[in-house]
Amino acid sequence: MPKITEMFAFIAEDKGPEDEGMVGMSFGDWMMPLVGADMARINSLRPHALAIAKKTGKKVKLVHFTNREELEEIA
Repeated sequence: MPKITEMFAFIAEDKGPEDEGMVGMSFGDWMMPLVGADMARINSLRPHALAIAKKTGKKVKLVHFTNREELEEIA
């Protein structure tokens, strides 16, 4: 796998433009955020983001993060 240099995430506003959160979907007891490091992964998650937008009535945005900063290494 190549080194991860960028991330994409589906996000939605909650109470206003300064209040947003990561969009996720549940698998039983597990919650999976709709994030990925390449467009192939994002495109596979897009139908889920669309379904969440329709179900919640909220706009879902795709955002792109490019500033990598390693904060901690857990061994």
